[in-house]
Amino acid sequence: MLFSYHAIDKDGHEREGTIEAPSKEVAVSALQRRSLIISAIESSEKRSLLEMNFTFLGRVSNKDVVILSRQIATLFEAQVSALRVFRLLASEVENKQLATVLSTVGDDLQGGSPISKALARHPKVFSTFYVNMVRAGEESGKLSETFNYLADYLDRSYDLISKAENALIYPIFVIAVFFAVMALMLTLVIPKISAVLVDSGQPIPVYTGIIIGFSNFLVHYGIFVLIALIAGGFYLWQLGKTENGKLVLDGLKLNVPYIGDLYEKLYLSRIADNFSTMLLSGVSVIEAIDITAAVVGNSVYERVLHDVGADVKGGSSISDALGRHSEMPGIMVAMTKVGEETGELGKILTTLAKFYNREVSTAVDTLVDLIEPIMIVLLGLGVGVLLAAILLPIYNLAGAI
Repeated sequence: MLFSYHAIDKDGHEREGTIEAPSKEVAVSALQRRSLIISAIESSEKRSLLEMNFTFLGRVSNKDVVILSRQIATLFEAQVSALRVFRLLASEVENKQLATVLSTVGDDLQGGSPISKALARHPKVFSTFYVNMVRAGEESGKLSETFNYLADYLDRSYDLISKAENALIYPIFVIAVFFAVMALMLTLVIPKISAVLVDSGQPIPVYTGIIIGFSNFLVHYGIFVLIALIAGGFYLWQLGKTENGKLVLDGLKLNVPYIGDLYEKLYLSRIADNFSTMLLSGVSVIEAIDITAAVVGNSVYERVLHDVGADVKGGSSISDALGRHSEMPGIMVAMTKVGEETGELGKILTTLAKFYNREVSTAVDTLVDLIEPIMIVLLGLGVGVLLAAILLPIYNLAGAI
């Protein structure tokens, strides 16, 4: 949003102008960091309902952050100042919400704030992992290298997650269409055909009677089934917001045949990649474990990593702490031990992350190859059984006439 302000500077002169910020509070904070005493501030934008920039429509996606990180890394390598980097990108990015965020970051930098602190004020765009990586880069004086690490990591993470999610979209879509078609047939088509069979007075086969009975149930009570499904979905959604409920649901996700194995490799890849990226950037081991736990995305592994962090703080080695949890495979424990003994833990974990990335890619490719024939067979069997149960008695009735 654009705000007009009237203020007095430290020399007592009146100042007026405009500032872009996501809220009035942020605008006031940015102006105060410029040593201005604000006398009046108000929004200068008069927008119609059609012109409003709704937050959910201007959401900053992972892809936006990936591209942004690569651009920041390139500009830092070109020796462009931090303030100029964020001012330049704020004027160039297409996403309006991201442009506003970058503009605010620029204001914070102009007011003397470190980059990491300025980014931390926007947790919906820059994660805890991202902010801590930047802070480590500032402390080590290797900010351009840190943004390169971030850009590479986010690229890998985005590609891996996108591939896994896209592999699951197809079966979910096919299954949803299958159940929708079956529901329509059972509620609209079967009742009309079953009326003909019942009126004929001919004996109805058992399997046909089951289909007709199920069809009648959906016709008369289908609305209650739909309400129950919606209520169940809402309950699971609310359950996922609680700590214990999230732990249960995340545990179930890991126990689904084949899909659970895919998720397990995905989370292990994320753990190894996060941990190695932070260690190579100069983040301390304890801090790296805590941050990895916060961003892993699964309550089961989050709890494991919190326990590992507590054990390491108590004097245990990382490999011994990991080995106490069955969720951590032997190969990760063994390679971590090798990394500790050789002093190359960051590089060893990078190798492990690449290994799990390949495992996820292979699992996704295999899943995609298996899904199509399995879905075709299941759809054919479902529709075939339904039609056979209804059409065969009709053929018998026609033959009797």
